[in-house]
Amino acid sequence: MKIEIKHRITGRVLFSLETESLKLCVEAAVRSIADLGGAYLRGAYLRDAYLGGADLGGAYLGGADLRDAYLGGAYLRDAYLGGADLGGAYLGGADLRDAYLGGAYLRDAYLGGAYLGGAYLRDADLGGADLRDAYLRDAKNINKLRCTPLMILLDQPGKIRAYKLVKGNGEGPYNGGIIYEIGKSYSVEDADCTDEQCAAGINLATLDWCMRYWQSGYRILVAEFTAKDIASIPVSTDGKFRCHRCKIVAEKDLKEIGLIEEKEARDA
Repeated sequence: MKIEIKHRITGRVLFSLETESLKLCVEAAVRSIADLGGAYLRGAYLRDAYLGGADLGGAYLGGADLRDAYLGGAYLRDAYLGGADLGGAYLGGADLRDAYLGGAYLRDAYLGGAYLGGAYLRDADLGGADLRDAYLRDAKNINKLRCTPLMILLDQPGKIRAYKLVKGNGEGPYNGGIIYEIGKSYSVEDADCTDEQCAAGINLATLDWCMRYWQSGYRILVAEFTAKDIASIPVSTDGKFRCHRCKIVAEKDLKEIGLIEEKEARDA
């Protein structure tokens, strides 16, 4: 059969092909013209499709099946993706500014470094989505409870414990400035309370985050704080959050948690 992809506003034919597969048709269109801006693709079946770098700005993809599709670096500004299934899709570095993602399914999608400024995300399911380094300023209607498991910290009564990754001298490995010592309390009165992933404040994390970014010579301290001390739990954080204040109460045994071997522990 003959399939035509038309501009959703002007009706202009963007691409035409004799095919039995809409997915292959769109992939062929991307390879040949790399520009489907404004295309009308409602309900299109594009599961596993390769659309890296595609120009889909302003395209209508409402209800489209884009599960596990590759959209790395794709241009989707002003695109309509209401109710689209993007579960497991790769959207690293994609431009989704002002895109409509209301009710979209983005569970386990990769959005690292994606631009989501001004995007509409009401009722979007971002559970398990990786939003590391994504630009979320002015993104609308994000429900943090759907995509940020660490929000559980705000409901904890009394003292809470988390972890602080530091260099050998007790200083934070990135911005530094404070030398953390066991038994001492610290505070940063101007801690950033926005959803920026990394900003001013006492940056603490889950143990797995600290282990993931640990390097030889680093240490992992145990910090104690309360829910009221938390400045920000960024949207869909991968394990890092910020506090206004905390107390350093202990240090993890790196051999015990499997980061170093017995010989390294003796030599340290």
